[in-house]
Amino acid sequence: MSEYPRSPAPTTGNNNGASFRMVQEVTERVARSVGQVIIGKRNEIRLAILALLCKGHILLEDVPGVGKTMMARAISKAIGCTFSRIQFTPDMLPADITGVSIYNPKTNQFEFRPGPLMAQVVLADEINRATPKTQSALLESMEERQITVDGITYRMADPFLILATQNPIEYEGTFPLPEAQLDRFLIRLQMGYPTPAEELTILSAQQYQHPIYNIQQVISVDDLLAAQQAVQQIYVAEEIKQYIVQLVNATRTHPDVYLGASPRGSLALFRTAQARAAMAGRDYVIPDDVKALAEITLAHRVIVGPSARMKDISSRQIVNDILMMTPVPGASVRQ
Repeated sequence: MSEYPRSPAPTTGNNNGASFRMVQEVTERVARSVGQVIIGKRNEIRLAILALLCKGHILLEDVPGVGKTMMARAISKAIGCTFSRIQFTPDMLPADITGVSIYNPKTNQFEFRPGPLMAQVVLADEINRATPKTQSALLESMEERQITVDGITYRMADPFLILATQNPIEYEGTFPLPEAQLDRFLIRLQMGYPTPAEELTILSAQQYQHPIYNIQQVISVDDLLAAQQAVQQIYVAEEIKQYIVQLVNATRTHPDVYLGASPRGSLALFRTAQARAAMAGRDYVIPDDVKALAEITLAHRVIVGPSARMKDISSRQIVNDILMMTPVPGASVRQ
């Protein structure tokens, strides 16, 4: 019988004995807790947790009022992390985000006053309302997990997650995110409207008090860091790696694409596939993991060509088209 080869279970060590089973436990605890606030969005909640397990950032692109802000707040409370919210506006400056050095006349020295970016879970609300100069203040923190102010570098605390929101409908007074910043988001999600039955549940749940105030911490930060380490141990066969590279390369040669996904896109698809496998209770990745995550990891990195835009062809359609055209790797015999 042929199957994808499995690797030995992750060894215990500095990760406090974490394994893919621990990833499952962490995921279920956080998902149940956040699910008390975000009604009927189990898949979106699990994808947000998946990004957290991969140490990645999330771009939530949807209309107002569907729970984007509450998603970030609920996650931070469930894992016991510090939380800050940045409401982006056109007059905001980079120092308003990163912090500033202020002269202290008593000590005759400059003291760093950290900005809201120096938190573990950061909600960047309506990020596309800030000017490109202010948006660029996030780039170093998103990729290198540090910020530099007045020549001094400050490391971000672990875990570090930026959850940015933007309204895809309203373009008045907004600045489109540059490709360099879009590329730094691990995944792009859409919440969508709840069903009528789910909306009735929301009305009943919030009649007296918002459920966000009842959320308790369900895991420790150490549990999350151990789960992040365990995700990196999930086995990925060579055929799966080649499949990932083929998909990403296809975005660069597709006739409707002006600019394809970068190697960072390959890494995003690779790492999220590992997390999905662990969340499913497997210590190895299968092609279905890659296929399920290709759209949310690659579509926002693909720039559609002018002629394709005139035909209303979206980047999501292109990624799904590539998935249909790219052959799925066959199984290999386990050694």
